[in-house]
Amino acid sequence: MKRYEKFADDIAELIRTGVLAAGQRVPSVRYASQTHGISPSTVFQAYYLLERRGLIRARPRSGYFVNDSVRLQGLSDDVTEQDVRPAPALSESTEVDVSELVFSVLESIKDPNTVPFGSAFPSAGLFPLQRLARSLASATRDMDPRMVVSDLSPGNPALRRQIALRYMVAGQMLPMDELLITNGALEALNLCLQAVTEPGDLVAIEAPAFYACLQVLERLKLKAVEIPVHPQQGIDLAVLEQALERYPIKACWSMTSFQNPTGATVPEARKRALVELLREHEVPLIEDDVYAELYYGQHAPKPAKAFDTEGLVLHCGSFAKSLAPGYRVGWVAAGRYAQKVERLKIMTSLCASMPAQAAIADYLQHGGYDRHLRKLRHSLEDQQRAMLGAIARYFPAQTRVSQPTGGYFLWVELPAQIDSLKVFQAALAQGISIAPGPMFSPTRRFQPFIRLNYGSPWGETPERAMETLGKIIRSMMAG
Repeated sequence: MKRYEKFADDIAELIRTGVLAAGQRVPSVRYASQTHGISPSTVFQAYYLLERRGLIRARPRSGYFVNDSVRLQGLSDDVTEQDVRPAPALSESTEVDVSELVFSVLESIKDPNTVPFGSAFPSAGLFPLQRLARSLASATRDMDPRMVVSDLSPGNPALRRQIALRYMVAGQMLPMDELLITNGALEALNLCLQAVTEPGDLVAIEAPAFYACLQVLERLKLKAVEIPVHPQQGIDLAVLEQALERYPIKACWSMTSFQNPTGATVPEARKRALVELLREHEVPLIEDDVYAELYYGQHAPKPAKAFDTEGLVLHCGSFAKSLAPGYRVGWVAAGRYAQKVERLKIMTSLCASMPAQAAIADYLQHGGYDRHLRKLRHSLEDQQRAMLGAIARYFPAQTRVSQPTGGYFLWVELPAQIDSLKVFQAALAQGISIAPGPMFSPTRRFQPFIRLNYGSPWGETPERAMETLGKIIRSMMAG
């Protein structure tokens, strides 16, 4: 018997004997992990099994509770239906509450024995961490003590200069005083939203959307207006135009290149049209461009920022996906909102890590960043081919899958009857993490979709995991 099954049986026995009564909260994942000496992933697998048995259920933001009807259900192994709400019409906005599901998925990838198809990051083995460590040691040794105060915000001038140079090489002349260094792109995106909205405001977001976007809206008490994303064309401009004409939308958040989760890239002409449409309505665009360096062709796609003439595009980037995971260094080119974003930064976290900023600045200048990027892109493209081949071999014939030209995600549409939340639970029981479609929507849409990460080197383990995943999906079709 596996450890999660043994733990699930122990909880079931407590329920059967009345120690855990109907409606009572079961131990939290963290508490159960600490007191029983098992990983959070094992606890989640046990609780998913108990959910399938009908013994417990999750309540958003509250944890897991014994079902009120548990005495009637007994210890049935029947799988219960998930509560999937219909997608809202365009006339609706949506309050966002997805954190419980997101945290569940994030916990599943912490176990090093779990195959991380559900991860948001590529393998750390793809990055030059030893070379970065040398840059960190060198930059720290040579750091001027006065920088600790003088460069608090907007950030290390050498790093900002290197970022501005990369914009220039890409054809954009960007003044340095528009650049602010942040604790990763996520802080940049948070600050940008705070700069242009107030609680209760409406924000146009993509559907499906990167789950961190949903969590930011949830935290800031903003409402989402979902705009569909086409796997090849990106955000639907016609629907966005209707939404802008109908509602008092205060901001638009879009990942215009290698969108997470679909992998879509908005063509250049449509990016120009997107910027023009938002300019007409005086709505700022928060452009999440963290995968910009992970393109597979000869030329990087231009960001929407390249077509911004009035400072309405707040362009957010990061080194976490292309160079330095864990260093938490990102930035924003904030246009007309630069001063407001900087002041919000000072009021919240003051500055990003000075040693980390100095290390990345040193690496960009001396470490061979572009050489590393060429190698990284080649590896990711090879790994994409391997995962696409595995999908063709093991998944049902009705499966449809995106084929992005950059990044490291595949957006997979399974047969319509498949519930990806159940696939997630069954896969996790086999030591495989995936990202189920409903975590990418405030209305829990995209039930038959999953996102798969091909950012780890291919080999026997991921190959067998894909085979197992295919068997799980086929078994659900047969059932």
